Amino acid sequence: MIDNIEQVGRLLPKLLASLPLQAILTPELAACMQKDAPEHDVPQHCDIVDISYAGYEGGIMCKLVLTGPGGERVFYVSITHLTFHRRHPLAREIAAYQKHRIKRMRIVDADRPSEGKRTVVVRKVA
Repeated sequence: MIDNIEQVGRLLPKLLASLPLQAILTPELAACMQKDAPEHDVPQHCDIVDISYAGYEGGIMCKLVLTGPGGERVFYVSITHLTFHRRHPLAREIAAYQKHRIKRMRIVDADRPSEGKRTVVVRKVA
């Protein structure tokens, strides 16, 4: 199992209580979002408007909304592709979750010869 369910159980309610939560997009995520939504400006800082748990495959997922000339564009991204200001009250807990999940994903991916790198997965909602 990739996630520590007890850690998720403690962190998820705290994250939901902190919404909206400001996050910093990783350069890889920003590039992916810009490619999928070229008509929208992708800011470096973005507000998380909802959080859910996608189980073993997805982990903690964050809902981001971009506004632009074509209307709103919704993205669901893994919390591992976001960074948070280190003075945020939950920054250490989020970083611990991210570190654990990324480490476990690398262990699982090491068994697959064609993979082993961290990939950006963005789910679009029409």
